[in-house]
Amino acid sequence: MIGRRPPAGRQVIDVHAHLGPYSLFHIPEPGARQMVDVMDRTGTQVAVVAANRGIQQDAHLGNTETLAAVDAHPGRIAAYAVINPWQDPDRELERLAADDRFVGIKVHPSLHQYPVTGARYAAVWAFAAETGCPVLSHSEHRSAYDAPVLFETVADRYPDAQVILGHAGISPAGVDEAVAAASRHSSLWLEVCGSQMTGQLITGMVEQVGSRRVLFGSDFPFIDQRMSLGRVVYASLTEDEREDVLGGNAHRLFRWRPLPGDPGEPR
Repeated sequence: MIGRRPPAGRQVIDVHAHLGPYSLFHIPEPGARQMVDVMDRTGTQVAVVAANRGIQQDAHLGNTETLAAVDAHPGRIAAYAVINPWQDPDRELERLAADDRFVGIKVHPSLHQYPVTGARYAAVWAFAAETGCPVLSHSEHRSAYDAPVLFETVADRYPDAQVILGHAGISPAGVDEAVAAASRHSSLWLEVCGSQMTGQLITGMVEQVGSRRVLFGSDFPFIDQRMSLGRVVYASLTEDEREDVLGGNAHRLFRWRPLPGDPGEPR
C-alpha cells in the first residue's frame, strides 16, 4: 500500500478545481502556476477549473480569468463557464457555446441562493441536454437550493443533461442521498471532494452506483489536491475501478468538447 500511485500510464483528471483568491478566508497559493506545480507532483494531467471570482462576484470577469489560465497552461487547465442565475445567464451561455476553450458549466446554487429546480436554471439544463455539455453543481445535504434529491427533478425534466453532483452531498448523510439519486437516474454523476470525504465513502459509491459514474475531484486549491487524490489512491477499489474514477470517466463524460489528452474512444 505504501508505494501505491495513480495507475502508470493512465491520466488523472481533476474535474472539480477552482482558481484565485476567495473572499471569506485565505487560500495559500491559489494561482494557476502554483496549481500546475502541485499537479506535476501528483501526476494530475488536467484540472477543470472555475474561477472563484466568477462564482463569488462576477461570472463574466471570472470566466475571463479562467480562460486566461487555460491560455497560460495549455493542456493542463480546462475551463468551466460559471453561470450565475442572477447575472445574465443567457449571455454566459452564448459565450460558452461560442468559445471552445470552455468544456463544461459550473453552477453553485447554495452560494447564489437559487434552487436547481428554478426557472432561471432552465436554460442551463436545456443547453446541457441538447449539447451533451456536462454541468458541475455544488450539492449539499439538506440545502434548500441543491440537496441531492432536488437533482432528481432536474433529471426527470432533462434526462439527457449530464450533471455532476459536486461533493456528492458533502456529508456522509449527503453521500447516502446522492447515491440514492444517482442510483435512480443514470444522468447523475458523483464527484468525491470534500472535507468529510473518506476512502470508505468512495468505495461505497462505487459499490452502489458502479465505478463508471464516480469522478475524481479535489476542490483544489480550497482542499489540498494531494490529500483528495490520496483518498482515491488508497481506497479499497480494484485497479480498473480506480482507473475509472481517476480519469477514465472524465474522458467518457467530457465528450462535447474533449479534455486535453483525450485517448479517443473510451473503453
